[in-house]
Amino acid sequence: MKAPKSNKKRNWFSRLTDIFFRPKYFFSRIVADGKMEDAILKAFLWGLVGGILVFAINIIRNGFDMYAVFSLLKAVIIYPVLAVLLLFIFSGLMMLVSEITGGERDWEIAVKGIASIFFVYPLALILNVLAFDCASMWIVSLLTDLYMAFLLYNIAVYCMHGKRVSVLFVVMACFLLMMCMYMSDYRTLWFMIKNIDAASICAF
Repeated sequence: MKAPKSNKKRNWFSRLTDIFFRPKYFFSRIVADGKMEDAILKAFLWGLVGGILVFAINIIRNGFDMYAVFSLLKAVIIYPVLAVLLLFIFSGLMMLVSEITGGERDWEIAVKGIASIFFVYPLALILNVLAFDCASMWIVSLLTDLYMAFLLYNIAVYCMHGKRVSVLFVVMACFLLMMCMYMSDYRTLWFMIKNIDAASICAF
């Protein structure tokens, strides 16, 4: 009984290391098999994990009060639902990118590819919550956005089989748009979505 459990743990760890260090190996194995509900459940659960961790950090910081009750509801309802919503939004964007770059036009592969990187969702939530001033907000926001762009590039190339040069061009165009947003006043709105307190410091 112990050996299978150990193998399962090793396989889970291998999947995480593959996403970070061997994206081609990981993403090229994602195929359509008619089990899209698993991808949706994965996004929901990662959203739930992220919400609970954010709730725990806020409790440690501010203690338990009436506001904490609403924070708990937000953690177990809003964050998981938002994760599923983001899954479909990013999957739609991936379909658009795939259309532009001559890749696959398979909705299921797009959804499963995006769902495979949702382990980043709790990490991004935690890092943004831990930002305490304008400088840390800038650093966290830029790093998470750039890493998401890297992951989306790999999904477009290895999951959706888009032409590498075309995908790189699209990613670079998105990068330039992102830099324009960071250089404009719209960055405050983007920061507020991630961390209202740190964004308020940046705004003044």
